[in-house]
Amino acid sequence: MQSTEEQILVIPTAALHEITNFVGFSFDLDHKLDRILHHPSLEFRPRGSVEQDPGFKQLIPYILLRHVDDLGAIWLFAYTRGKGQGESRLHSLRSVGIGGHISTVDAQPRAGHHDHGPYRNGMLRELFEEVSLETAYSEQCVGMIYDDSTEVGRVHLGIVHVFDLQEPSVTPCEDDICDARFVRLHDLKDDVARLEVWSKLCLEAIFE
Repeated sequence: MQSTEEQILVIPTAALHEITNFVGFSFDLDHKLDRILHHPSLEFRPRGSVEQDPGFKQLIPYILLRHVDDLGAIWLFAYTRGKGQGESRLHSLRSVGIGGHISTVDAQPRAGHHDHGPYRNGMLRELFEEVSLETAYSEQCVGMIYDDSTEVGRVHLGIVHVFDLQEPSVTPCEDDICDARFVRLHDLKDDVARLEVWSKLCLEAIFE
């Protein structure tokens, strides 16, 4: 019987280290991200087989939704991860990042959608499965995250995107995106102990 387990996009750690090797947050995207996303060793593997295997890094888009008000104050969309969210090791933590795994479905053209390649297809799918953006926006990719201090961090590579929203108008599409609202950057920094590691790294790197 064919397995129905989700197949997710990974890069061997050895291949990643040929391109870049850092811990924490890196702004150094110069050709490196393109090399990662087009590396010949990229492949889809069963999620269960790589969740505990640091020999592979799962590629995860991590999208921050930012609004700057008329007074210049920065607001970020923040939420608490419910128990239905995919990564159980992050449940109950606060987050400012939207995103998830790139799956085989993202490698297949879909009717009515432009084919941007598996990574961008998956990034957009994850974003719009989780939230509805009810305002105009612009976007940019700003860096990468790797955290070797936790079990979950050692098997993931985060690719950080910032979406700048004209208005703070975002509605969660999933019940497990809990207590979701825009929070002033100043208040997030005052409550940093409740944030997951990737969110802490983003606040420290992007907004210091």
